[in-house]
Amino acid sequence: MQKGLVTIGIVILVIGLLWPVISKLGLGRLPGDILIRREGFTFYFPLATSIIVSVVVSLIIWWFRK
Repeated sequence: MQKGLVTIGIVILVIGLLWPVISKLGLGRLPGDILIRREGFTFYFPLATSIIVSVVVSLIIWWFRK
């Protein structure tokens, strides 16, 4: 359990440090991300981005468990 928490913490740290680079890749602005703007209201749901991030994280976990 401790090893997993440390690993998750390191991954979050690395993502935070690389965020300026990651934001330039276009994540969060993909076709399939839902953005609704009304007067005084904005709703954003990154559906396509969530799916891509989920697949990448699943592949990384699968690779480390192998």
